[in-house]
Amino acid sequence: MLEGLESIDWSQLEHAYGRAVDVPDQIRALASRDRKRRQWAMGELYGNIFHQGSRYEASAYAVPFLLELVREPTTPDRARVLGLLTSLAIGFDEAWLPDGFPVARFREDARGGEEILRSTPPLGDGEGQIKHRFLYWNTLDREAQNRVYAYIELAAYDAVRAGVPVFVDILTAPGTPAAERLAAVYALAWFPEEAHLSVPALLQAVADPEPAVAASALVALGLVGRDEQVGATAEAALDDPRDVVRWGAAVALARLRGPAAGPRVSELLLAWSGSDEDSHAKIPYLEGDLAGYAALALDQLGSENDEAAFEALLTRLPSVSGPEALTVVGEALRRAFPGGAVPAGQPFASLDERQRRLLTALAESPGTWRLGEMSFGNFSLMMSGYGLPSSPEEMRRYVDGMP
Repeated sequence: MLEGLESIDWSQLEHAYGRAVDVPDQIRALASRDRKRRQWAMGELYGNIFHQGSRYEASAYAVPFLLELVREPTTPDRARVLGLLTSLAIGFDEAWLPDGFPVARFREDARGGEEILRSTPPLGDGEGQIKHRFLYWNTLDREAQNRVYAYIELAAYDAVRAGVPVFVDILTAPGTPAAERLAAVYALAWFPEEAHLSVPALLQAVADPEPAVAASALVALGLVGRDEQVGATAEAALDDPRDVVRWGAAVALARLRGPAAGPRVSELLLAWSGSDEDSHAKIPYLEGDLAGYAALALDQLGSENDEAAFEALLTRLPSVSGPEALTVVGEALRRAFPGGAVPAGQPFASLDERQRRLLTALAESPGTWRLGEMSFGNFSLMMSGYGLPSSPEEMRRYVDGMP
């Protein structure tokens, strides 16, 4: 296993910190019997070939070796390696939910990107070549850069896509631990082009005795499946005695049927979107934020539930922070400001009632702006993207009409 690592010239591939020469040893360390060494390697790989959600030239080359590891049932922390593979395929899932990964768009955006990438100066042997390549990148126009970035991300996606049969085998093999079944379900949720392989296994997983696996399988079916059997399975799961499975069924049906999903689906999603329960740690989507996902799914049901959905978001807003706040407040902003950013200089008093209510709630909820004990930069960026104050203190002054 992993013998082919030496056949790749990692010195000619880049990751977040330059040459990818450290990647082979990190991949090997994932198979170590030393837990601390595995943890170190996982942290390094999340930092260099998946840096803050970005994928790099080296990312796609690492994937086949990570797939070798997950093919082997005795690989330690196999569920975590599956999680890394899914991250390399799609980045952060909040970018794609509730609609699924837009692979057709990526294929169009990446057109011509490989040719541009191959035309870049080689890294050579000196460190100055990395700077030379960086300077070359800056000479490209924005469209060319975007095509290369799309190609690099699509290359990683397609490399992981080749592992779909492996993920199906993990999910369906007798005796696979629940954590690995769950990781395999989540991995299968992002490859609609492979639905002919994944849907039969996911339909089987809806009957899994572990509620998180069954619920996650339903969500995955909603993201990749379209036939009548998928819809009928999700509808039947609305009567499952396990509340998290009913949540998964409602999310799936909102995606599959949209406004035709029916009142039971809207009632379930409204109840979940206003819930103040803690995240369900075992559910992988949105890091277990079931209420946040329910709020996103409500939008797929059309405008009929718009006001109730907005009220549920406002109710939940004071109790969230960190990544959950990005989902809840992001959805509330989208509903309150459908036209996008507020024009510079527009006073609070001139906003409509829904906008004023949302901004007042934000001014009164300073904890929502935080990540642990720190200010949350991503949250502030989201607010400034709407032309709004980027800190709770500034929001308080804006709401009070103070300069």
